[in-house]
Amino acid sequence: MERAVLVYTTWPSIVEAERAGRQLVERRLGACVNILPGMVSHYWWQGALERAEEVVMIIKTRATLAEPVRQAVKELHSYETPSIMVLPVESVDADYYAWILKETGGS
Repeated sequence: MERAVLVYTTWPSIVEAERAGRQLVERRLGACVNILPGMVSHYWWQGALERAEEVVMIIKTRATLAEPVRQAVKELHSYETPSIMVLPVESVDADYYAWILKETGGS
């Protein structure tokens, strides 16, 4: 049985995240995209300590779509190196999992 996964990524603005999130769902790469605004990040970038206000996006999908999701995020993203992390799901409600499969073109 194929596993459900969450893809965690961050975006520089709610506008960019919503535009990308809608495209990901329209392309059936994710059954659902959650966008969480209001995050502050501190990180090293090109030798300098940076601070940015960002938006978190969590994409609910299936494992076989993790790579196409990664490619789409890179295509849609304005960052040179966007954060893209695929997180395995330990357990998921059977009905919700069936919905994820249905909405992402799986059986």
